Amino acid sequence: MSRYREPAKPGSAYITAEGELCLKKELQTLWSDERPRVTQSVSEAAAQGDRSENADYLYGKKRLREIDRRIRYLTKRLEVLTVVREPPADTGKVYFGATVVLQDVNGRSLQFRLVGPDEIDLRSGAVSVDSPVGQALLGKTGGSDIAITTPSGKTVYTIRSIRY
Repeated sequence: MSRYREPAKPGSAYITAEGELCLKKELQTLWSDERPRVTQSVSEAAAQGDRSENADYLYGKKRLREIDRRIRYLTKRLEVLTVVREPPADTGKVYFGATVVLQDVNGRSLQFRLVGPDEIDLRSGAVSVDSPVGQALLGKTGGSDIAITTPSGKTVYTIRSIRY
C-alpha cells in the first residue's frame, strides 16, 4: 500500500473584497502581534536552561513554525488571488459573489453566497464556487430548478432570487 496521495486540486483564484480584507488582516495580525509575542515567549523559555525538557520552549517553537507556515501561505495566496469588486454585467444569472435564495419542494428556503475557497463559512451561508452546490448554481437564472446531491439523497431546489 502506497502513501502517495494525489495533490488536491487548486481552488478558484477568486476572492471578494471582504475576503481579501479578512486575509490581509489575518496576515497583519500574525506578523505584527502573534509572531513577536511567541518569539519573545520562546526566547524567555530558552533562557531558563535545558531546552530538551522545557515544554514552553518546545511548544513555542512548534507554534512559531505554524505561524510562519500560515504567513507564507497567506503571502503566496494573496499574490495569486483575483479580487472581484464589481457585479457581472448580467445580474440575472448566478456568478461569483451572488447571493442566491433557493426553495425546496416543501417550501423551505435556503440562502447561499458564492465565494472563493478562502472565504467559506457555512454558518453564514458562504459556500465555495468549487463546491457541488456552487457548481450546480453557476450560470443558472432565477426560476431555474437545480438538483443537488446530498448524503440523504438528491434534492431539487428552485432559484427564487439572485442579488449581488
